[in-house]
Amino acid sequence: MERQKSFTTENKGMLYIVGTPIGNLGDMSERAQEVLREVDLIAAEDTRHTRKLLNHFQLSTPMVSYHEHNELKRGAELVEKLKEGMKIALVSDAGLPGISDPGEEIVGQAVAEGIPVVPIPGPNAALTALVASGLPAQPFLFLGFLPRASKERKVELEKWKASPATLLFYEAPHRLIEMLTDLLDVLGNRRAAITRELTKKHEEWLRGKLVDCLSYVKEQGPRGEYTIVIEGAGDEAWRAEEPDAWWEGLSLAEHVHAYMSQGNSKKEAISQTAKDRALPKREVYNMYHKED
Repeated sequence: MERQKSFTTENKGMLYIVGTPIGNLGDMSERAQEVLREVDLIAAEDTRHTRKLLNHFQLSTPMVSYHEHNELKRGAELVEKLKEGMKIALVSDAGLPGISDPGEEIVGQAVAEGIPVVPIPGPNAALTALVASGLPAQPFLFLGFLPRASKERKVELEKWKASPATLLFYEAPHRLIEMLTDLLDVLGNRRAAITRELTKKHEEWLRGKLVDCLSYVKEQGPRGEYTIVIEGAGDEAWRAEEPDAWWEGLSLAEHVHAYMSQGNSKKEAISQTAKDRALPKREVYNMYHKED
């Protein structure tokens, strides 16, 4: 066991994990500004992006890049500087480093070397969305960005579909519709809160059943970065209504085929599948033909 006394170290290197705004620059804390002003070096996910932040707050601290493509090599270099006594601040493009952004690796390296690691709290999109979602805040499970391919995405969702915790996700606009479709297919028509452009001028929320949120996004088109909050299995009305549904665990296409194997027409199978899953027949029809 190792014991860290964060504010009694002298003449030692220090790694600060600094939270920065996720959109609204007014969320930048005075403490974060002070740390970024006083450290010897800032390790930034994108130095061009962070330069704009520093210029806004009239900060001129030297920077170096630290991102997913160089984190192993650059991390080792930064740890050496920390061992020499430098004070370094780590920042991502937005929010807290290490949460769906680079940071976890260098923190682990610093801890292994006995270098003090001090967090400077700041905004976080997942928790910000959670507390305003209207869904239970405890317990929650942060899953971040799911795999890009639908097959792998569904496999990952299957791991967590029975969890009673509220589920938190991030997603890019160009993958949002496919991602929400897979959520609906694997998790069912749960309550959801979907938000984009958090803390910015065009912040927007969708709250309601997942199928309705998906229909709206399809109609309006996705725009901006999204944070998605989905209710956990323990709170699902559809699960309480049919706790032992025989089709749980089947994909939507497998569900339809099961009815067809019993002699039903494709139209009848789709209709019954829609009824089982409390989904509009049109949604089941579209998803079935995309998946099959």
